Parts: sequence; C-alpha cells; structure tokens
Amino acid sequence: MSWTFPLTGLATDHVPNNRVVAVMINNYPQARPQTGLYKADLVYEVLAEGDITRFLALYQSEEPEKVGPVRSARDYFIDLSNGFDALYICHGWSPEAQQMLQSGAADYFNGLFYDGTLFKRDASRKAPHNSYVSFENMKKEAEKKGYRLEGEIKPLPFFENEQMNGQSVHTIDIFYSKQSYAHVRYTYDGDKYIRYSGGVQTVDRETKTPIAVQNVFVVEMEHKVVDNEGRRDINLTSGGKAYLFQKGTMQQVEWKNVDGRILPYKDGIPLGFVPGKIWINVVPTLNEVHYE
Repeated sequence: MSWTFPLTGLATDHVPNNRVVAVMINNYPQARPQTGLYKADLVYEVLAEGDITRFLALYQSEEPEKVGPVRSARDYFIDLSNGFDALYICHGWSPEAQQMLQSGAADYFNGLFYDGTLFKRDASRKAPHNSYVSFENMKKEAEKKGYRLEGEIKPLPFFENEQMNGQSVHTIDIFYSKQSYAHVRYTYDGDKYIRYSGGVQTVDRETKTPIAVQNVFVVEMEHKVVDNEGRRDINLTSGGKAYLFQKGTMQQVEWKNVDGRILPYKDGIPLGFVPGKIWINVVPTLNEVHYE
C-alpha cells in the first residue's frame, strides 16, 4: 500500500500519522543561516516586531536532527499552529502568547523553562540568536509530559494535474521594508522556487541544503501595531487578496481561513497546492510584492 503525506501530498510507504511539530524560528540577520528549516513541509513567514519576519516551521514528513535558532511566541503564530493541532515549540513569549499557552491553548515547550536541557545554546552565536532544540529530546520530553505524538492529520488540498491559468513569472520579490535584510526573493529554476534573504541564498547552516519549494503563497493581511514594543495584531480570519505561485506561473487569488489554515481560493472555488513544500508569506500589502 502507499499513502501520502498530509502537508506535502507526496507519496510514502508508511502511514504518516506522526503529529505535526511547529517551531518558531528566528530570522534576525544574526540568526542566519538557520538550522533544519529546509526540512519543514510548510513555513509561514510573518512579521514580528519592526521589519524582521519570523518563521513558523511545520514538520511532519521529515524531522531535522536539530532546529533553530528558536525564538519567542506570538499569539497569531499559535493560532496558525493550532490549524494543524501541532505541538508548539518556542523560546520566550509575548504577554498575549503567554496567556494563551498558560491557559491551555496548545501543547507546548518554551525554552524559558528548558534552557540548557531541552534547548541548547550555541556558544558561537549571541543570545537570543543561539537557542536550538533537538527533535529526539523534544519527543522524549513530550512522552514524559503526556503529549500526544501521533494522530490523524487532515490533509491539505493537492491537485497533481491542475491547469495553471496564470501568467508566467520566474522572479518574486517581497519587500518587508526598504532595508536590504528585509528583502525576500524567490527564483524559479524550472522545478522549484529557490529562496534568498537580503541577497543571500537561504541555505541550511550545517548541510548547506537550499530552501527549495514547489508553492509560494503570498497573502495580504491587515496588520496593526498594538503596543510600545511594536508587537502586532494580524487579522488571520477576514480573508483577502493573495498571489499563488506554482510551476513558474502566478495567479491572482484570494485567501480564506479554513479551520485555522490559510488556503487559496479563486472566485469562491478552492484551489490546490502542487505536491511538495509550501512557503506562505504574510504581508501587510501586496503593493510591496513585485514579480516578473
């Protein structure tokens, strides 16, 4: 028999029932290159404070040996993680995220309480850009805590032979600010989208494996700064405009929140992802997204 992984749509020879693990990964320039990010099935890239994005990396089909640097929680990242009933991994939290997690919003591990044990510091980098977690240790601790590590996962929609009705696009530029470190680029190589950040290709720190994905979904969401620290409230629920990039084409689409998941629609009809990895870039406005 054969099965498919629920978050990539790719074939597997075993029942893919391990629980999704969601890790908050730092994208501050001093945190680059990251570790284990390339093995994520799906990554949400969203602004935290200022013009620095943070990654919510969802792991199900592959597990890195270690992942990081791990960074602090925000309430909207917890909501996105809960769309996949994931075990949530962070190091630190905002007041809103603390309230959510301590009130039972998700199973979680926070490096504030496991610093030096479950979470290890890398002496070659400065805090808070040097906290890493190993999947093996995380799973052992999950068993101790009684956290579930298996379960059925509702699959994302994948259309293997979907007709691409968009325009041909091979370069995508996303400007989270005018600063070069906040510039994201994807280039299509005829098979996958290769990611760059601040003009540097995004690769794994240890293996040099590049980030290469089959789907880039750029969604416009309302952002509001809500405190003196620059923290944001991001509207994950209203739906709105989006661009979907697949197989070298771009479609102007909409996004909808379906049971906590951000999914593409066109004229009210659900679209599918191409089997493979997915990167979802959340932006305050599509005006800062350029393509050619």
